[in-house]
Amino acid sequence: MSPSSNAETSFFLRNEFAIRRLHSLLGIVPLGLYMVVHLATNASLLNAPETFQRAVYLIHSPGKLLPLIEWGLIFLPLVFHAIIGVWISKTGKINSGQYRFASNRRYTFQRWTGVIALVYLFFHILHLHGWFHSDFWLAVVRPQGFASFRPFNAASTLVLAMEGVVWPAFYFVGVMSCVYHFANGLWTAGITWGLWVSPTAQKRASNLCTVIGIGLAVVGGSAWWAAVSPSAEDAAAMVEVENRMYESATASGMVTDNPAKRSDMDSGAVEVVNE
Repeated sequence: MSPSSNAETSFFLRNEFAIRRLHSLLGIVPLGLYMVVHLATNASLLNAPETFQRAVYLIHSPGKLLPLIEWGLIFLPLVFHAIIGVWISKTGKINSGQYRFASNRRYTFQRWTGVIALVYLFFHILHLHGWFHSDFWLAVVRPQGFASFRPFNAASTLVLAMEGVVWPAFYFVGVMSCVYHFANGLWTAGITWGLWVSPTAQKRASNLCTVIGIGLAVVGGSAWWAAVSPSAEDAAAMVEVENRMYESATASGMVTDNPAKRSDMDSGAVEVVNE
């Protein structure tokens, strides 16, 4: 083993207690909490495009503070959680002593869904948001079908981005992997933090986390269906609703005028593009 590898290993071992607890904590707050809110917000499209658009306006209401909030509460915690998760998986430490009541299958699913979730989020952000918001970069990726979501035309651009078969299938697998990873992660986090130690307590916690997982799977499936089920004609109607709401939202000061967050197609253009 190289000196650098020894240094990395010794650093992890010296701080393993704190690192593992911070890793599990960030997986719940803010990442898990954000996932719940995100899925519930997207599922609101089932009610009406107005409901979904209002929720997106609320998310974007901080304006220039939004990037700071996103990096501080989402992206940086996600990067840390992903790096430590990969490290834990690569070390091959099965934790048979600490998690002696968990089956090998459950442990394996947790690791694999973590990998799938990481790949999914990597491409999800590229597909809908393009990773970076610089004009040069967006001019490169948008012709390739990426960075396709516009927050101020939320429903219509989401629906159009989910056309075909590949993206819907990819998103379904990714969302369900995230749900399992979070729900099972709640159970393992409770063990890590000493909240349920005895076999009886772990069994009860397992049942509770299963219920939470099933509930989130329903919400996640609803969010997925809300995005993939509408037709191109539905998307065209959504554009008209979004344009009316945009005028009202900017007039009231709920959001500031920002053409970069709007689609460059009107409802007629949506119909033409999808004929």
